[in-house]
Amino acid sequence: MNAIVSPLHSRDTRRPRVMVVGAGWRFTSGISYYTCRLTNAFSEVTDTSAVLMRQLVPTRLYPGRARVGRAVNTLQYVPEVHVHDGIDWFWGRSMRDAVRFITSERPDVLVLQWWTGAVLHSYLRLARLVRRYGGRVVIEWHEVQDTGEARIPGVTRYVVAAMQQLLRRVDGHVVHSRYDLELLRGTYPLPEDRVVLAPHGPYNHYDAADVDGERDGDFVFLYFGVIRPYKGVEDLVAAFELLPQAVRSTSRLVLVGETWEGWTAPLDAVAASPVRDRITVVDRYVDDAEVAAHFAAADAVVLPYRRSSSSGPLHIAMSAGLPVVVASVGGLVEAAGDYAGVTFVPTQDPASLAAAMADLPARRGERFDDPHSWDRTVDAYGELLTRLGLPGLMSDSAAGAPERRGA
Repeated sequence: MNAIVSPLHSRDTRRPRVMVVGAGWRFTSGISYYTCRLTNAFSEVTDTSAVLMRQLVPTRLYPGRARVGRAVNTLQYVPEVHVHDGIDWFWGRSMRDAVRFITSERPDVLVLQWWTGAVLHSYLRLARLVRRYGGRVVIEWHEVQDTGEARIPGVTRYVVAAMQQLLRRVDGHVVHSRYDLELLRGTYPLPEDRVVLAPHGPYNHYDAADVDGERDGDFVFLYFGVIRPYKGVEDLVAAFELLPQAVRSTSRLVLVGETWEGWTAPLDAVAASPVRDRITVVDRYVDDAEVAAHFAAADAVVLPYRRSSSSGPLHIAMSAGLPVVVASVGGLVEAAGDYAGVTFVPTQDPASLAAAMADLPARRGERFDDPHSWDRTVDAYGELLTRLGLPGLMSDSAAGAPERRGA
């Protein structure tokens, strides 16, 4: 491959300045946390800044509209990161301010987090700006397109057409799994030599100090995450009902997550369940302190997805060392394949799900090491940037120093 070297970098031996663009905290979602964790990880090895997408869409159109603007996060950007918050979908002054910020920071690499078509027009504007002065543009793909968006007439056609415009200005791509890569290549032409695999980093920022050790009382199976059609939570309710009576009578099922897209099938299943007195539902987006408390109280995490490219709750569970039962779908097999505490089950199969769950109470208190690290993510970016002819990025662990734990 012929490396691409612009005059900006031809005699430059320093580490490249990185700017991450992704979800802000006003419309808090899993991508908000990922954007923050990735940015903080970059900041440990090079000068780093962040531009946050602030008002993603008109508030009335957002599934979690009732909580928009409410602070639920304790996770923060480290002081070393310059943060601009942020860009609104309608632009106005917000885009003018963002352009000034980017022009001042002058990043060598613009890293765009991709998860929703709502940001596409803004990403195109930022990519044009950075490419104009010789910077590089990288997309980190979290999925091809949000499933809820894809059901809106005309949205998929718009996203594919506009993405083609953006891709002409993109130098490299980061994906989390081979599954995601094949899925993406079914829609977009991603050059082989401009793509790297970067496993999702750990979500070890929750203070769950009491997670280790056995507890008295009922065994707690936890489902955590927004409740949407593809999450399969109704399959979990059915599986809990199928547990042997001896297990079910000493267990509880806790469902924690905000209902999206009007999908009430899991809640209806709970209401009609003969064991509903052993099921707890928390139908809202909980804050970070509550997240830590729910995972500290859990004995196992169950994720019965029907499709998924990646899962933040899976990474929280692995960071906590908990046993996990997860459907063998999408990118989850690769994400948890090296985790000793995982049990994979077929999707949409409550009987198999129940069988896996029934084995766990006898192993109560077992904990496992999370094989993931943000160093691996930074190193994958370093490999990509080297391919693009930029100075290298190398994590402390790759350079021989002890691996970071708090990125």
